Amino acid sequence: MKVLHLISGGDTGGAKTHIISLLKGLDSLVDARVVCFIEDSFYEDAKKEGINIDVYKQKSRSDMSIVNRLADDINKYGYDIVHCHGARANFVAMFLKRKINKPMVTTIHSDYKLDFKDNFYKRLVYTSLNTIALKIFNYYIAISDSFKDMLMDRGFKEESIFVAYNGIDFEDMPSLKSKDEFLSNYNIAHRGRPLVGIVARLDVVKDHEIFIKAANRVIKAQKDIIFLIAGDGNEENRLKTMVSDLGLNNNVFFLGYVKDTDSFFNAIDINVLTSISESFPYVILEGARMKKTVITTNVGGIRNLIRDGDNGYLIEVGDWEALADRIIFLSENKNLLYKLGERLYNDVNNNYSSRAMGHRHLEIYKEILNKWR
Repeated sequence: MKVLHLISGGDTGGAKTHIISLLKGLDSLVDARVVCFIEDSFYEDAKKEGINIDVYKQKSRSDMSIVNRLADDINKYGYDIVHCHGARANFVAMFLKRKINKPMVTTIHSDYKLDFKDNFYKRLVYTSLNTIALKIFNYYIAISDSFKDMLMDRGFKEESIFVAYNGIDFEDMPSLKSKDEFLSNYNIAHRGRPLVGIVARLDVVKDHEIFIKAANRVIKAQKDIIFLIAGDGNEENRLKTMVSDLGLNNNVFFLGYVKDTDSFFNAIDINVLTSISESFPYVILEGARMKKTVITTNVGGIRNLIRDGDNGYLIEVGDWEALADRIIFLSENKNLLYKLGERLYNDVNNNYSSRAMGHRHLEIYKEILNKWR
């Protein structure tokens, strides 16, 4: 079976981790190739992982000169399925579909109506175009059951939607900086102080305001705790002002975009996610690989992995008081902190590995081809 994956190539964070993990999971199962439209760190990182990837450069998002080249490749090399990821690839697929007779599937990584929520122009243009583009696909892969329900609520047919949860590579563990080395890059002297961290782009969907409000409450009770925020985005100035106004500059640190997230997770003690909307986020899986306990909002498919009080904690969206209480409780109960992290590691390793994700996608591809024929 031959599968062609299309993706922007400017992707970072969970989208990049997903593709690399998926392609590694599919290794030896299918003949897979990736084509991206921007030459950036995504391309370089995928090449380093031994993934079959090429760049077909677009001059702009509206440059459709690559469509004929893709169509020629698909017909020449006999691809069985075209699998798209993200708004840019979906837009290209609208034009590509007219030129090929192959099943086309796209993965729903997020709530596409919220993807550009923090930028009025992008929300107006890109969200609208992506909403139109999604209608042309034959099949959809939702990252969680809740996202399948979301698609059905928006008029997509149930028989065209499959579910495949994210997975992460446990077979090739990353090289890591020590905690001291990682933190020294940001001039943070932790001196054994507890570290609470969040990795997410700085926009309203990730709701960092809740993280900062919780930090304010925690620091009033325990002045030695450090809070680390990894990510960049449109909310940066507002959030930094909030931290400054609350007098938290000695405890809350903005690290900017962190490429080496594995070393980040290795350095922290508690992993936090405060999002308003998620599918099945990689930041929980990446933290789990480092045996880090997570406190997360109860959104998307997260409840399928996190069992409250057993391998992590679930809080409701916006409940900064509950988040603060959990942080204080875990910082005072180190044995439980380590025990929850160990349980989460085992759960992810057993059920959400990249190999398991690869096998699930193989099942989906086979079912798609059976339906198509």
